[in-house]
Amino acid sequence: MRAKINLYELAEQCLYSPAIEDKLAITDHAAQSLAHRSFAFDFIRPPRPATDVRFPKHPRQVEPRDLPRRGLNTEAGKIAFLHALAHIEFNAIHLAWDMAYRFRGMPESFYYDWLQVAIEEAAHFRALSGRLRDFGADYGHLPVHRGLWELAEHTAGDVLHRLALVPRFMEAWGLDVTPGMIAKLEQLGDTASVEILRMILREEIGHVAFGTRWFHYVCERRGLDPEDEYFALVRRYIRGPVRGPFNEEARRRAGFSGEEMERLGRLDGTEPDGGA
Repeated sequence: MRAKINLYELAEQCLYSPAIEDKLAITDHAAQSLAHRSFAFDFIRPPRPATDVRFPKHPRQVEPRDLPRRGLNTEAGKIAFLHALAHIEFNAIHLAWDMAYRFRGMPESFYYDWLQVAIEEAAHFRALSGRLRDFGADYGHLPVHRGLWELAEHTAGDVLHRLALVPRFMEAWGLDVTPGMIAKLEQLGDTASVEILRMILREEIGHVAFGTRWFHYVCERRGLDPEDEYFALVRRYIRGPVRGPFNEEARRRAGFSGEEMERLGRLDGTEPDGGA
């Protein structure tokens, strides 16, 4: 009989180990166990603070304004672009593990969904890291910003807030911008990078759909209207207008309703949101 692994202990090891190799190895171990559902969910101790999650020494983290601006039409620009995407996917591994680690008392399927996300994000990171190596570069050699993880820290106290702002806002925004990235790379003839981004886009739709599913679940349990609550949380956490254009097809597949798409269109700064 296969021994069960405590999910929260495994998540803690991944989140609070600084080495990239260790984080990926732990995620691989989770992938092997996920097929057998061989996890235990005993609360051995409360979760450690999100602010203490460990990241590797490199890449160096800087303010967004200090990041280099380079066009995709040069090799240096393409390296910078791929490095930035790799960093987003590396953060996404942490975001998925933290979702499974931090928010206790949800149905077991919640944890299996976010373990699946962590496994797929690790595959995205590996694909982009491999593409960087095609250009003689490695992840960690360029500076990055930590905006995604700051949002995770701000929403660490409530699973509803995390679900609204990470999968249903930040990752949904990725659904909006990725088709434009693909089109630009196609113009440049970079078919290898295009295939990676197409794979990421396809799987990210599923990740946002998980966010939608569990956001609605928590709203139902709390007696909240999901649409009104979503936009209230977006207004609370996001500064400035929410810019389109929006990838309506991908967002619909990820669970956004027609009413939500209409209200998103009213958050672009041109007219006030008419909801609660």
